[in-house]
Amino acid sequence: MSALPPRRAAVLGHPVAHSLSPLLHRAAYVALGLDDWRYDALDTTEEQLPDLVRSLDSSWTGLSLTMPLKQTVVPLLDHVEPLAGIVGAVNTVVVQPIGPGRPTLVGANTDVHGLVASLREGLADGATVGSAVVLGAGATAASTLAALAELGCAAPTVLVRSLGRTGALQRAAHRMGVEPRFEVLDPASVGLLARLASADVVVSTLPSRAADPLADVVAAPHPGTGPFSGVLLDVVYDPRPTALSAAWSSAGGVVVGGERMLLHQAAEQVRLMTGRPAPLVAMDAALQTALLAA
Repeated sequence: MSALPPRRAAVLGHPVAHSLSPLLHRAAYVALGLDDWRYDALDTTEEQLPDLVRSLDSSWTGLSLTMPLKQTVVPLLDHVEPLAGIVGAVNTVVVQPIGPGRPTLVGANTDVHGLVASLREGLADGATVGSAVVLGAGATAASTLAALAELGCAAPTVLVRSLGRTGALQRAAHRMGVEPRFEVLDPASVGLLARLASADVVVSTLPSRAADPLADVVAAPHPGTGPFSGVLLDVVYDPRPTALSAAWSSAGGVVVGGERMLLHQAAEQVRLMTGRPAPLVAMDAALQTALLAA
């Protein structure tokens, strides 16, 4: 395998110190023999992002973006791939040196790939999703709508803390051709438990600890509601397990940890940034070792 010239990449976000992305990408570089490649975590605010993007040169191969940068970065790019444009969220920037001068910056979305791949780990082989509930209305929720549509569910229920903050997600849903139903997320709602228990898939895109009140709902005695049989994907992986994941598992449901989504979206980033198939087994092994040591 021919060596590629030394390059660098980084994950950007605020905060970002907790990110497992460096672990995954570095493991991939070792497995691919890219010993001179670097991958760092750079704490970057929305205000700092334009200057950092303008500083990118041909020594860079790409960026991974966490919140709150997935939408902020879009106007700073030369091109946005169709899926990222439809979803309205870019979590990957590929730096393409084309001749002398400033490289071309291409925005992509690997979150959808990560969501689909991780949900398939929890679903029965070949299963499609008939009903789904999405918690939250941010950029990851938009990617979740696209992933659910790929898995067969084009009309999920989206539960949000404020209906007034769903404009961007509603526009993204329209671009995708999906028809979600938006409702207020109220842990005290009488029908909430039954809705969660009956869904084939529930995806929580809420920030860390924000779903804890729902964990109390799931963990409470629920006469008349049978064991949970659906799949929960909580995209948060710190703490692990989350309170919602622990309650869901105790209620009989299947849990897919947020680290699985992180693994699969990172593997797709590695493919885009290196031009080589991602060494998923090596990346997964590094992830499992880190989680056991935590």
